[in-house]
Amino acid sequence: MRIETITVGPFAMNCYILIDEDTRQAIIIDPGAEAGRLIKNIEKKHLNLIYIINTHCHIDHAGEAGKIQQYFDIPFYIHEQELPLLRSLTDQGRLFGITVEKIPEVTTFLKDGDTLQFGGITGMVLYTPGHTPGGISFLFGDDVFVGDCLFMDSIGRTDLYGGDHEQLIGSITNKLLSLKDDTRVYSGHGPNSTIGRERRSNPFLR
Repeated sequence: MRIETITVGPFAMNCYILIDEDTRQAIIIDPGAEAGRLIKNIEKKHLNLIYIINTHCHIDHAGEAGKIQQYFDIPFYIHEQELPLLRSLTDQGRLFGITVEKIPEVTTFLKDGDTLQFGGITGMVLYTPGHTPGGISFLFGDDVFVGDCLFMDSIGRTDLYGGDHEQLIGSITNKLLSLKDDTRVYSGHGPNSTIGRERRSNPFLR
């Protein structure tokens, strides 16, 4: 599996495109902004984008998922507990002067333990709430995509709608820190890390 990180929008959010190089099938995680740039990148590489998955539905992560869905006519998957945030995307945008032109339509709700597949690659959904009520992470082999749950040397904020600090710490402890130390962590903002590094060094997890 090849991973492309494209940092988009005023919040410098990491959007990820996961590619099966044998079949050219791909999926996209958290297309929050700059849909035109993302579409151009996908088409330039002749990828067959088959679905969108979102870790959560804050404006910086989901603001232009609707444009991607409409352009490629593909499914959009989130956890059911993210529906209130998804439905509030237009209002979220107004707070930051961002116009949301298209709210994506949910195809299927994901839950903990669900299997994700594209090409010959298989992954799994991890329910990791706390930053938002329906926050989820995606584990593909030795790579985990955690949205705003965990960062290098930090954790997600919990002072926004639906945030819960104890729940977030529980998600990190029980779901993410149970992974192997060499599991690579791809966060919604900032640099990559590993589970082992965060277990040893993250001051919020001591």
